Amino acid sequence: MKAVSYRTYGGPEVLEYGDLPEPKVGPDAVLIKVRAAAVNPVDWKAQLGYLDGLLESVFPVIPGWDVSGVVVRPGVDAVEYQEGDEVIAYVREDFLSRGTFAEYVAAPVRTMARKPANLTFEQAAGLPLAGLTAYQALVKAIRLGEGETVLVHAAAGGVGSLAVQIAAHLGARVIGTASERNHGYLRSLGAEPVTYGEGLADRVAALAPDGVDAVLDLVGGDALTVSPDLLASGGRLVSIADPAVLGLGGRYFWVRPDASDLAALSELAERGVIGVEVAATFPLEKAADAQRLSADGHTRGKIIVTVD
Repeated sequence: MKAVSYRTYGGPEVLEYGDLPEPKVGPDAVLIKVRAAAVNPVDWKAQLGYLDGLLESVFPVIPGWDVSGVVVRPGVDAVEYQEGDEVIAYVREDFLSRGTFAEYVAAPVRTMARKPANLTFEQAAGLPLAGLTAYQALVKAIRLGEGETVLVHAAAGGVGSLAVQIAAHLGARVIGTASERNHGYLRSLGAEPVTYGEGLADRVAALAPDGVDAVLDLVGGDALTVSPDLLASGGRLVSIADPAVLGLGGRYFWVRPDASDLAALSELAERGVIGVEVAATFPLEKAADAQRLSADGHTRGKIIVTVD
């Protein structure tokens, strides 16, 4: 099969496009013909070696954890799916090697759900990792309730835009940080936008003088540092971006594959509750260019790699 891979840590320049063996399919997995895969910051951070102390890399490594595609062959015990089923998955294993930037990927059923029928393959590929991160952080880590106020840092990004939509669906008031050019976009998703940077605390306090019930930090750094002062009494602070949150009394959160959570997201998408904005698409052989755009850090929505 054709795939993009790397044999040593490094930037986009270490990516190679060429032939690799088709993955073997375990009893509780299915072979997926990949139609699209999303680029996430964790992909190029892992490629740079930042996760070396956490996950073993078995070279050559195919990057990518998000996928949408069509089931080609179920494993002998993967009775949930049949050939021809359109699916999405967050294919994260306990090591780095068999990613989704390829023509085929073997996905355990615990990582999968059926593709929302109303989304394109490109849109659907942007849902698993970002959507699960937002959903699990809000529902399981923060336990956001109806009528509460949540502040989402970096609300116009891939995870942030889904977090805004999910939080609004839960009946919460949503305040989201973003650059001014994305304020209209945030309003369309159901958030009250504020500009990040110097003076952020004052701007949030003007909207929520009694403090917010929860902060979901997706960027780290200065935004995280000011967050504890913005919380109401008993407020919850969760970050997916910066382990320094632990020293601030909050929780550092890492998303996990979960078939039932992904199915819930797929249902929300089919009902029109949440949507995925695609910022740009690249063919598989141009995955390095897709990584460069992701690393630039100014993209609204998801960057997608497509596979013919």
